[in-house]
Amino acid sequence: MGWGAGMRLRNISKGIVMAKKHLVFSVVIPAAILAACLFPLSLGPQLPPPRTALLAPGESIGNLDTLKSQLKQYHECTCTCGCYAKDLDLQADRAIDFLRARAGRRAPTEKLALVLDIDETTLSNYEEMEKADFAYDSKAFAAWIDTAKAPAIPGTLRIYQEAQKLGVRVFFLTGRIETQRAATEQNLRSRGFQNWQELILRSRWDAFKTAQEYKSKARGAIAAQGYKLVLNVGDQWSDLKGDPQAEFSVKYPDPFYFIP
Repeated sequence: MGWGAGMRLRNISKGIVMAKKHLVFSVVIPAAILAACLFPLSLGPQLPPPRTALLAPGESIGNLDTLKSQLKQYHECTCTCGCYAKDLDLQADRAIDFLRARAGRRAPTEKLALVLDIDETTLSNYEEMEKADFAYDSKAFAAWIDTAKAPAIPGTLRIYQEAQKLGVRVFFLTGRIETQRAATEQNLRSRGFQNWQELILRSRWDAFKTAQEYKSKARGAIAAQGYKLVLNVGDQWSDLKGDPQAEFSVKYPDPFYFIP
C-alpha cells in the first residue's frame, strides 16, 4: 500500500469514527432531554405546602372598629342588621297595646303604675355616645346630663301620653344619681314629659347596689304604696328583672352599652 492509499484509509477510518460520535451525540442528547422531562432533577429537600394554625376562640369576636361602624349604621338605619328607630317603635307599640288592654279590665280600686327607665328608654344619649366614640367617661356623661338637652325617644313619649289618657300613674326609675335631679327634671319637662307620680334616682345608700338590686327595691317601694305594677319599660335586663316584676315588661334594644 502506498503512502497515498494509507492516508486515504486513515481518513476514511477517522470519518467513520466521527460519524459514530455524531450518531451517539444525536441519540444521547434527545434521550437526556426526555429523561429530564420525565424525571426532573431534585432541587433539594421537598418542603410541605404552607399551612395555617387553627384559629383561637377569640377570633369569633368582631373587630372593635367594625362593631362601632355597625352601631352607627344601626342607629342610622343603613345596615342589614336592622333599624334602631323602627325597633324602638315596635317595642313601644307592644307596650301601648298591653297598657290599653290592661287598663280596660282594671278593678275599680286598682291603682295602676307604669315604670319607665330614662337613659336609652325615655331620653336618648346617642349624641354623647357617638362623640365619645362609644367609650364611657363618667365625667363627660355627667356633663352631658347637666346640659339637659337629651332628645326624647318618640315611642316612649307615646307610651307616656297613653298612660296619661288611661289614668295610669307614671314612675320614672333611673340609675342617675340624686344630685342630677334638677337637670333630669328639666330635660324631661322640655321633651314633653310634664307630669309624673315620682322620679326615683339613686341615693348614696344605693351607690353600691347593682342596677337590678336597686331597681327591684324601688319597684317594691312603689308596690308598697298600693300600686299594681302593670308595665315596665327599659333598655337593660337589669331594668326589668328581679322581684317584684311588672305584669308585662318590654325591653328596648340597646347594643351601645350593658349594665348588669
